[in-house]
Amino acid sequence: MADLARLTEIIEPEAKALGFDLVRVKMIASEAGDGGQALQVMAEDPATGQLVLDQCAALSRRISDRIDELEEQGTVLVEGAYHLEVSSPGIDRPLTRPKDFENWVGHEAKFALAEKIDGLRNLRGPLGGFEDGKAVIEDRKAGRIAVPLDAIHSAKLVLTDELIAATRPLDAAGADEVIGGAEEIDEVTEEKADD
Repeated sequence: MADLARLTEIIEPEAKALGFDLVRVKMIASEAGDGGQALQVMAEDPATGQLVLDQCAALSRRISDRIDELEEQGTVLVEGAYHLEVSSPGIDRPLTRPKDFENWVGHEAKFALAEKIDGLRNLRGPLGGFEDGKAVIEDRKAGRIAVPLDAIHSAKLVLTDELIAATRPLDAAGADEVIGGAEEIDEVTEEKADD
């Protein structure tokens, strides 16, 4: 298994060196279905709240180089085989830091709790912020609940029209080419249909 706290200590300076904020470091089962594992790193550019492909690649190279360097010195950070996944948090992002709960106040979120609070393990409703070291949610069933961060197993935003509207796209460059390409395909298809 991996020591996520130690990995975070190693990865965070690499993200900061590129001007990024680390959102989450997590070990997950590999999507390849081979029984392997993946070291998932989510980070964001503070200016946009996201990362583009080039930024993900740059961070991945830095993390890989640093982990390789430590492993060459004899430090084992992850037991067994794994691969590295670096990504942007996406629109329905995980909520892991106090500022995440503050930045998305009013947007719908889901919390899965490590243990039941007020008889509930799952909460869903608008975020109420972060107060006195606790994430606040206006749960649909139980009302306003303040949850200590260490009691939250996972928390994330729920994809809604309001969230999509509040999330600005990073770069629309190339969108005209994609649209133009689709029109050209339609024209070619129509020509072949006429033949």
